[in-house]
Amino acid sequence: MQVKMNTVVTISYELKDADGNILEKSKDPIAYLHGGHDNIFPKVEEAIHGKKEGDKIEIGLEPADAFGEYDEQLVQIEPITAFPESNVKEGMQFEGENESGDVVVYTVTNVADGKVVVDGNHPWAGQRVVFSATIDNVRDANAEEISHKHVHGEGGHHH
Repeated sequence: MQVKMNTVVTISYELKDADGNILEKSKDPIAYLHGGHDNIFPKVEEAIHGKKEGDKIEIGLEPADAFGEYDEQLVQIEPITAFPESNVKEGMQFEGENESGDVVVYTVTNVADGKVVVDGNHPWAGQRVVFSATIDNVRDANAEEISHKHVHGEGGHHH
C-alpha cells in the first residue's frame, strides 16, 4: 500500500545533527496519521508521501522546518523564590506560559546567586537536523482516527 492522505504510517527513524551525531532514534516504531494533521514535521510528511512499506527516506531540515529558530526572548532569569521546588537544579523542567498563553516547557540551564536561568527553546532549536526513516507499515486509517486526527491503538494514542 502506498502512503496517501488518511493512512496510518508506521516508521522507524533516526534524527542526527549536522555533524552526523545521533540525537534521537526510535526504540520501537512509531505510527502517525498521514495527511496534514500536524503529527510529524511537514517536510518529512512530504518526503514520505507516495512511498510504500520498506522504502527509506532521508531529508535535511532547516531549523524553521524542525524545532524552530533559537529565540533569545525565551531565555529568562528568575529569582529562585519563584520556583516551587526548593532544590532547583540544572536540567529540571517547568511548565509556564508565553505572552500568547501557550504552554512552554522551560529547562533550567543555570542556578547561581539566588537566580535561576530558564530556557523555553527546544534543546535542538536553531539546529539543522537530518531525519531518516524506514516505512515499516502503511494501512488505511479508520473513521475514528480520521475524526480525532491521530492514530489509536498500538503505536498511537490511547484514550
